[in-house]
Amino acid sequence: MTDLSEAAGAMIGQALPEITYEYNERDVSLYALGVGAPAGVTDQDELRFVYELSGSGFRVLPTFPAVFPNAMIRELIKGELPGGVKFNPMMLVHGEQRLELKAELPPAAVITCKPVISAVYDKGSGMVIVLDVPCYDASGREIVMNQSSMFIRGLGGYGGDRGPASAAISPPDRAPDAVATEQTLPQQALIYRLSGDINPLHADPMMAALGGFDRPILHGLSTFGFAGRAVLKHFCENNPARFRSIKARFAGHVFPGETLVTEMWREAQGVLFQTSVAERGTVVLSHALVTVA
Repeated sequence: MTDLSEAAGAMIGQALPEITYEYNERDVSLYALGVGAPAGVTDQDELRFVYELSGSGFRVLPTFPAVFPNAMIRELIKGELPGGVKFNPMMLVHGEQRLELKAELPPAAVITCKPVISAVYDKGSGMVIVLDVPCYDASGREIVMNQSSMFIRGLGGYGGDRGPASAAISPPDRAPDAVATEQTLPQQALIYRLSGDINPLHADPMMAALGGFDRPILHGLSTFGFAGRAVLKHFCENNPARFRSIKARFAGHVFPGETLVTEMWREAQGVLFQTSVAERGTVVLSHALVTVA
């Protein structure tokens, strides 16, 4: 058994420091801008996510809780895991994300998140760290559950557990029920990082080069938010109360300025979706599902 294998086993079940996340209408609006809202500046249904005096009533995008554990990312990009395992933080990428809403979010709140490492997998080309992050409001009620799978390239191959096979979530063999096309801004990552994900991979060309990219890439969770907005619009009439959960695999990178195409299918289990980059024909979000009321 290698030292890395021992360390990986010892990580499972370890709690990370609790995170307190306090937000208000400004933070909610800034996040919405970071994931592309509003698609049109005269669209009242989308202005409600960025303008607190909107005639439609100010609301919080249901993917906003993905930023609650951002302090966890700031710890990870220090390049050291529990047990002293060191890695190049530019080799850290988001693998998968799941978010389950227990209640609609208020426009301002103090949230406490309690992250725990629930699994560590050896994928050969890298290590996957799975973090379960339940988040609670000031009354102690669980308001959302985040689960993040972080992939560290180059840290695998130590003979550890590869993990269970992912449940297949594939688009059906028919035309999508809805398609949303949105171009990201060249400065999209610089806007999104203001919501707390400060990984320099998304802002600094030199750091991006260390990670193997010729320029900074967009945060996967920004793309996740673009797709969530698409489903919210086409299947929930932009009503966050109808949006119950979302999960997706980050299958590829997006460069700021590229165009996202989200195809959606209504099926018995929910809304299946897939997001691609139009300019390169590359799928960037896969194995993706939203459950709606």
